[in-house]
Parts: sequence; C-alpha cells; structure tokens
Amino acid sequence: MKKRVAIIGAGISGLASIRSCLEEGLEPTCFERSDDIGGLWKFSDHTEEGRASIYQSVFTNSSKEMMCFPDFPYPDDFPNFMHNSKLQEYIISFAKEKNLLKYIQFETLVTSINKCPDFSTTGKWEVTTEKNGKNETTVFDAIMICSGHHVYPHLPKDSFPGLNRFKGKYFHSRDYKEPGIWKGKRVLVIGLGNSGCDIAAELSHTAQQVIISSRSGSWVMSRVWDDGFPWDMIVITRFQTFLKNNLPTAISDWWYMRQMNARFKHENYGLMPLNGSLRKEPVFNDELPARILCGTVTIKPNVKEFTETSAVFEDGTVFEAIDCVIFATGYGYAYPFLDDSIIKSRNNEVTLYKGIFPPHLEKPTMAVIGLVQSLGAAIPTTDLQARWAAQVIRGTCMLPSAKDMMDDIDEKMGKKLKWFGNSETIQTDYIVYMDELASFIGAKPNIPQLFLKDPRLAIEVFFGPCSPYQFRLEGPGKWSGARNAILTQWDRSLKPMKTRVIRGVRKPRLPMDFLRLLAIPALLIALFLVLI
Repeated sequence: MKKRVAIIGAGISGLASIRSCLEEGLEPTCFERSDDIGGLWKFSDHTEEGRASIYQSVFTNSSKEMMCFPDFPYPDDFPNFMHNSKLQEYIISFAKEKNLLKYIQFETLVTSINKCPDFSTTGKWEVTTEKNGKNETTVFDAIMICSGHHVYPHLPKDSFPGLNRFKGKYFHSRDYKEPGIWKGKRVLVIGLGNSGCDIAAELSHTAQQVIISSRSGSWVMSRVWDDGFPWDMIVITRFQTFLKNNLPTAISDWWYMRQMNARFKHENYGLMPLNGSLRKEPVFNDELPARILCGTVTIKPNVKEFTETSAVFEDGTVFEAIDCVIFATGYGYAYPFLDDSIIKSRNNEVTLYKGIFPPHLEKPTMAVIGLVQSLGAAIPTTDLQARWAAQVIRGTCMLPSAKDMMDDIDEKMGKKLKWFGNSETIQTDYIVYMDELASFIGAKPNIPQLFLKDPRLAIEVFFGPCSPYQFRLEGPGKWSGARNAILTQWDRSLKPMKTRVIRGVRKPRLPMDFLRLLAIPALLIALFLVLI
C-alpha cells in the first residue's frame, strides 16, 4: 500500500511537497486553512488568523530565472521581478499543470498532530482537523509541515520602555496594507529589514515625515546589478561561492563589503551594519537611498524610550508628534498543533537536521519544509527539500544516527555564528546547502564531468547563475528540458525588456567577466605572499 502523507499548508512549500510525494509514489493529503493556494503570496486586503500577510505593493526580491520550480520556467514575457499578483498567477499555473489541486482540502484547520501509540515501531501520526465545526482524526504514515515562518508576528513591546503610555497608534507590519490612510502623517518604522524599508519608502511619498529606527543597520542591495542584469543572476554563482569559501577571510570580507558598497557608501547614509563583514540577509530596495537623499526618510538608531507623543533615540535625539509606529520586527516560528519538544529538543531552540528533520524521532516520518532562509529563492529550496524528504519517507534514502545528526547541527551552528553572527538564525549558505541536499538524492551537478562531456553547459553552470534547473539535470526527477533552460536563461531575462530594441543585446561573457573579478583578490594574495 502507498504510504499516506499529511501536508500542512498549501503555499509553495506545500505544493512542492505534494508534487514530490506523487513523484515518489506516496499518497499526499494537503490541509489548507484558507480557501486558496499560495500562502504568503496570496494577497488579501485584511489579515487572516494563522496565515501570512503581505502589503499590496510587494514585489519579489528574487528574479524569475532564480525562483522558479526547476522544471517549470516562467513565461518569457513575465517581468524579472514580479508583483505578488503575478507570482500568484504562476503558482496557480504550476498547481494546475501538475494536477495538484485535487489533493488539497481547503478551509480545513489542523488542530493537533500526535504520535500514534505504536509510533516507535510504525512512525505513524494522528492528525486532527476541523472543518465546518466538525473534528476528524486520521492516521498518516508521515507528516510534512509546510506552514511557513511569516505567520506569527514578533512585537517586542517589553524592549521599548514607555510604549504603554504612547497615545499614537502602533501595530506590526503584518497589518500594513497600503499608504493612503497615512497621508500627511508622521510615521516611525522600527526595523531595517525588507518590510520596514519597503513600507518606509512607500509611505515617504505621502506621509509628512518617515523615520526608520535601526538597532544594528543593514546592507541595502539593488535588484539592478552589473550591466543592469538582475542581482541574483550575477551574484549567486558557483564561482563566487567557491571564492567566498576558499579565499582567506580578510580578502573574502573585503570583497564582500566592496560588493555591498558598490552602489553607495552605507556609512554616509546611516545604514552601515555594526559588523559589516557578517553575511546578514541584505535588504533589497531600489528606492531607499534616493528617499534618504531627498530627506523624506531619515535613519535613526534604536529607540531608547517612548513618551506620550514622541520617541527618544539612543543618540539623544527626539522624533516629536508621532502619529503612528510600525513595528517591522520580524516573525517567530510556531507550530501550535504540535508539541514543542518534537522540533525544539535543546535549550528551546529549533534543532532540525539540515533544517528539515527532527533528529531525535524514533522514525524519520516528519519533515519541516520551507523553514530555512538563504540569499537564494524559496521555491527551488523548498522543491529540493521536499524531494529529499519524500525519498526519506519512502525509505529510499536513510538518515544518519541521532548522534551524527546532532553533531552535524552543532557543526553547522558554528559556521552560522561565523557567517551570520546569530545562533538563532535560520539562514544558510544557498549553494552549499542546495548541493548538500541534491547530493543525498543524486541530483547534484557533476561539474568536472560536465566540463568533459558538455563544456558549453559546464561554463554556464559554474560561472553563470546557479539557477534551479541545475538540480533537475540528473538523478531522480531529471527534466529533459533542464539543459536548454540553462543555456537560454539570459534570453528569458532580457525578453520582457526588449520592447524598444536599439541594437544587438549584450549578454554576460561569463569566463572573461569572472577572470577580471578574480584578478583583484589574486593580486592581493600575491602581494601578501611577497611580503611575508
């Protein structure tokens, strides 16, 4: 009999999981508490309990060639960076093309997931759901949790003395939808992440004054990178990852900070991170530096305290007559239907092998899909996670012992502290992580072999964008169109912009461009060796 798998959530992680289960001959049932697919990307003009929420103006930070399902490219005429409605259109097309909708039970809330009494031998789970006021409990062979981590807002009221006596309005960025109601107002945004910067830049066109308060600063990147190409098609490459992970730390840090400051000097704008060499997740905002230059957005340090009408910052300055405070302070991740001890097995921290599997379960029949974050896009990450998880559930891939998994978690935590500086971060190095998952299922590209068999493809794979198609070149789930998709990805990125063609289009000359890039650190290494 086919193993029955319960999938919680019908966002991109849930859809990837349904498809992966079908590829592996499993029987998926997906429970979605709302009436539609899309998760985070399904816009609503009001917040919904237990569901991620976005504002009307949200665009993607990853380009279309880097954030697609690996065997389902976007239409050629789709813009490189998409409005949330355009991405939702793609998600619906994918679900229909892969015939996934029939496996989803909409408007069904998962209220609890518990181990069956014989779990130690069977690995089975009891899943209790509620629909139309009726409860139902069903036994499943495995669980894939795909409910995301943008659901439960983190609003640290206790960190801001005096907030309880502030007479203006304050709320979490999750509740922000559009700027119109704040016309002519004075707004304080707390937090320098993507949401905080987006909201502040948008409000600055209508509000009287907008101030962003930041505790530690952030790198602010543009979607438009070298020669006008999408940033991630230039930055997220195997070649750059190789350099970053193999150059001496001092040179790697210098190169990283040089890239971050290529557009503007962050220290001049009050944006410089406290520790600039840490690979904190950057902010993507093309407008913020211009709004700071125009004086409609001002950057301030952390808020020391609130009064009834104002905020006092740690540098002693005061923002008076505040109408509204928007807390863009991120999210916590919680699974109210699940006992915390299952995925928080040590010091109340989430401990998951490769960010997916609880290491201390007697049977590897639970997977968390879509929790990790990286500089890469979520869709290909969740696709690869789900493919591996489905094979583990099926029994064609085996996990290490609990001790070996915990040792791996500890080792990875040490590297995270070095690169990201926060033990609680769910960030990871995108290409290293993707290759690691792909190697478990035999889908990691063999670069040396590619150079021997198909040099043209190998050059694109190593020096070009690490696009999702690379992970469907070989192994289970191999897609016959992957090679062509890789070789034509630059064409698709240019297609929607070729509305007024002046002359021949210039594409990146990958080896030459990167050899020039390599010349600078190579020169520094040579100088260092001469001087010692």
